[in-house]
Amino acid sequence: MATTASTTSTEFELSPVKFSRLTRRGIILGLSLPQVIALSVAVAVFVASLYAGGPAALYTAPIWGTALALAAVPVGGRKLVEWVPITLHWLLRQALRQTQYRKRVVKPRPAGTLALPGDAAPLRQYQDPESGAVMVHDPHEQTLTALLEVTHPSFILLDPGEQERRVHAWGRVLSTACRSTRIARLQVLERTVPDSGSGLAQWWAEHGNDDDSWVARTYRELIDRAGPAGERHISTISLSLDMKTASRAIRTAGGGLKGAAVVLRQEMQTLTTALRTADLKPSDWYTPGQLAVMLRSAYDPAIAATLERSGDIGQELAAAGPVAVEETWDGLRSDSAHHAVLWISEWPRSLVYPGFLAPLLLSSGIRRSFTLLCDPVRSDQAARDIRKKKTEYISDAAQRQKVGQIEDAQQTAEYQDVLQQESDLTSGHGVLRYTGLIAVSATTEDELEAAVSAIEQAAIQASCETRRLVGQQAQAFVAAALPLCRGI
Repeated sequence: MATTASTTSTEFELSPVKFSRLTRRGIILGLSLPQVIALSVAVAVFVASLYAGGPAALYTAPIWGTALALAAVPVGGRKLVEWVPITLHWLLRQALRQTQYRKRVVKPRPAGTLALPGDAAPLRQYQDPESGAVMVHDPHEQTLTALLEVTHPSFILLDPGEQERRVHAWGRVLSTACRSTRIARLQVLERTVPDSGSGLAQWWAEHGNDDDSWVARTYRELIDRAGPAGERHISTISLSLDMKTASRAIRTAGGGLKGAAVVLRQEMQTLTTALRTADLKPSDWYTPGQLAVMLRSAYDPAIAATLERSGDIGQELAAAGPVAVEETWDGLRSDSAHHAVLWISEWPRSLVYPGFLAPLLLSSGIRRSFTLLCDPVRSDQAARDIRKKKTEYISDAAQRQKVGQIEDAQQTAEYQDVLQQESDLTSGHGVLRYTGLIAVSATTEDELEAAVSAIEQAAIQASCETRRLVGQQAQAFVAAALPLCRGI
């Protein structure tokens, strides 16, 4: 009996997982390229002043002292020299008035565009005639993207054995994406939206007895008022085709967007099959109207519930973009909301279980979008990157030993992560680069700050570290809140 109980207790035990650390490896001795340049300038000026003799070293102190401070002084988790390009780029965009957007109502948009601001303005739509799905074409990055909605049972309510099985099944889905060399990016977007009450209204229309009595009128009014009381969680998966890598297959299929749509449709079928194998229920691929409602709701959350209950109103991609957008250093304001984007800079460093994101994803009363960008890496490229990292770590260790610098635990742990990645790659697993983004929205600035603080606390409970992005909020919002497989 004791042996049976022991076997039963370990049979359904969840396996903990561990993430690699954020690499802080530099060119030499842990110094990044901007730091090396700043230190080189400081040393060159100081040595030249010493050869000049006299008080030249004092006269040039502002130059070499400033360069030394830029390379050594940390601010906000970065050295001062790393803030220089970010600040200069932000000042340039402000001077060119690129931080403000106003929709020109009397000037028509080019046909086929999505009416989005900023660097997302060139995105164009293409509707696949066979599947009816909308495909978003990025002419600069040469990608073609399609998306679908996924429904699934609540993961945290499943028993440990079922959770473990679903984790392995989702791993096979990601492995499928890695094996295809034509996929540029996979985006998983989980967002909260106000419940419009359309489900209750549909149930009443199908099962209710609307005889215009006092009871029926009271019940109908209650359904109309129940929409804003709750919220729903919607999960979408976006698939982006790399048109450069798939150029030969696209030419074989007819060339142009039509040929790219044929190739992307093959990847869509493969992904749908993999999702069903993982016990996830994929919906039909999004149509232009569904994507238009999603884009409009992201920039104008106040109208989301109304659009969902209004039938065909608002399902025009040419008018789905915002009317006005104003970007600040650490925030963004659109039609009816203020937004802020957080970057998950550190995933859990210790062993955690698969449901570790529950405090972050299940936080109620906050309108937010959680995005996970997955960039597949080809096996040959991943092997080259791992060999390069190993060589750099070994050479850095030899250089530190030569100058007498002590090896710290963080550098050793990063090297062990590289060895683990090499072992996983040798075992046949795929390599993906993950980027986690959280877009938080609120009606006022005070509510936004309170919501950001709550999300940061939830991230701490999930053993994650978050940072508020600065100088690039508009671009980060497109990547975090819109299902377009955009990066930053």
